[in-house]
Amino acid sequence: VLLLVIDGLGFNYLRAHPQAVRLNHHLLGSVTSVFPPTTAAAIPTFLTGEAPQQHGLTGWHMYFRELGSVLAVLPGQARYGGAGLGAAGIDVARLLGPRPFAERIGIAAYALSPASIDDADFNRAYQRGAHRVAYRDLGELLRRCGELLGSQGARYLYAYWPELDALGHRFGIWSAQARRHLLELDQAFGQLLETIRGTDTLVVITADHGQIDSRAEKRIDLDDHPVLRDCLLLPLCGEPRAAYCYLRSGHREAFDTYVRDELAERATCVPSAELITSGWFGQGLPIPRLIDRIGDRLLLMKQDYVLRDWLPQEARQEMIGVHGGLSEDELLVALILVES
Repeated sequence: VLLLVIDGLGFNYLRAHPQAVRLNHHLLGSVTSVFPPTTAAAIPTFLTGEAPQQHGLTGWHMYFRELGSVLAVLPGQARYGGAGLGAAGIDVARLLGPRPFAERIGIAAYALSPASIDDADFNRAYQRGAHRVAYRDLGELLRRCGELLGSQGARYLYAYWPELDALGHRFGIWSAQARRHLLELDQAFGQLLETIRGTDTLVVITADHGQIDSRAEKRIDLDDHPVLRDCLLLPLCGEPRAAYCYLRSGHREAFDTYVRDELAERATCVPSAELITSGWFGQGLPIPRLIDRIGDRLLLMKQDYVLRDWLPQEARQEMIGVHGGLSEDELLVALILVES
């Protein structure tokens, strides 16, 4: 089995590009991502088989009460910078408690990641039980997949490709740059199918989330809303499309009133505890520390709005392509199946 996760490959986006003939030909349909539909919440689901309700990772920026710090969870680094968790002497596996899928399936497992992140603390924790394989470019990824799938014996491959998402963030998912890369991926997919023909392989291609493009006039800067900012105890967590707000004691009424009066057309305000009881993060019992990681309120942005705050040292670089909200373009991802 090969599971190839193409970061940012939304279902509607693929259907809007029929020139990607091979991917569309084998498109079975759509499935939803997790909530929020973002890499930091979805990739742990691929690597553990568990929903965010159980694995407990709820967005790019997360508050960890255990550390008293807001982290960018995948790089494993405090939002204000500094050394990564591993370099600071923190055991990431012990902190996050993953139950890697590769440890539980009983056959040889491989995890293929870009060389730049292959040895990251997160990968070493969540890909435990798998043979980690680093690649430098798309050609090397295809070559390594072909070699592993052509070998004898049952095996499971998880492969992650980030470039479509990166181009979407930088230029917009509907940009010429992203469209060209989608067609490159389509051609590479055809080459892979030829390489593994006759190997008795099930190929599953899907994504962690889709993307939308956000216009400049729809980007809300927290600096322009000092009343709202004054209600916050911590920097915004989660995603620019789904922001977890940790409120200062005695400021909940002021926060709710301001959102209702000033932001109602741009954001939906949800008490964070309702996200768990209503099943936004999945089914079953949540891990006890989940409630600590979603703040007091969720601001779920409407249309293509985003909400950003900035720490003093952060460069104010705006992304064009964004995700994390509940539009179909963000939530629905492609499901492509091929049996060789």
